[in-house]
Amino acid sequence: MKKELIAELFLQFELAAYDYKGIECWSARELQEIFSYTDWRNFLKVIDKAKDACINAGEKLSDHFVDVNKMVELGSGAQRELEDIALTRYACYIVAQNGDPSKQSVAFAQTYFAVQTRKQEIIEQRLLDIARVSAREKLTKSEKKLSGVLYERGVDSAGFAIIKSKGDQALFGGFSTGDMKRKLGVSSVRPLADFLPTLTIKAKDFANELTSHNVIEKDLKGEAPISNEHIENNLAVRKMLKERGVQPEALPPAEDLKKVTRRIESEDKKIIKGNKKKGN
Repeated sequence: MKKELIAELFLQFELAAYDYKGIECWSARELQEIFSYTDWRNFLKVIDKAKDACINAGEKLSDHFVDVNKMVELGSGAQRELEDIALTRYACYIVAQNGDPSKQSVAFAQTYFAVQTRKQEIIEQRLLDIARVSAREKLTKSEKKLSGVLYERGVDSAGFAIIKSKGDQALFGGFSTGDMKRKLGVSSVRPLADFLPTLTIKAKDFANELTSHNVIEKDLKGEAPISNEHIENNLAVRKMLKERGVQPEALPPAEDLKKVTRRIESEDKKIIKGNKKKGN
């Protein structure tokens, strides 16, 4: 997500907040617009899911979802009363969790309402952390997919490990997986990918997807031809990165992904505890 969009969404959510009986709240009607839901009835379905999640979490529904009326001005200058819902920060958070994550405003809201702060830079960092965790999860899936494809074509787990290592060596300019671990100060028992920046994780994922696709398309069988294919794909990804001024082996290590994941989970748990507190 670009910084310009983050700044724009941050301002929209900040301006939408208001005080309802001493509690920081947001109007469901305003969130509907920010979340780009054109139909109120469709947005109510999202809110209903959030209400169910609230009850399942052991929270009192009336503490977080309050039915209110909102006066809106019509084109003629007259006013009409519309039903609305005052949502606490926690309510907004679970509404966002049940919204359409493909909408950037919804994805942003999931972080905005989770952190107990009004500092944009902290929100930006959490978005980056979430993007890195998501990229790592996708890499795990593409590795499992590739392993399955290779197993069907005569490559066992030992052979798959060799192919993966050769792919890393191609991607990192001759540095093997072990070399990169030593270079980045990673324990031999931890996955290298847990300490790679998001860009490199995505590069490895892309190479995996290419190999899975081409192995099937070219009907490759056995360790040698598949290994060559994976090497070529990683070399192609490396070439693309180098053309954009990026050398994967030269990038600094990123924070241990386990710590990042724990931090995100901890922030998510705090949202209930601090839902009635205003950010700093």
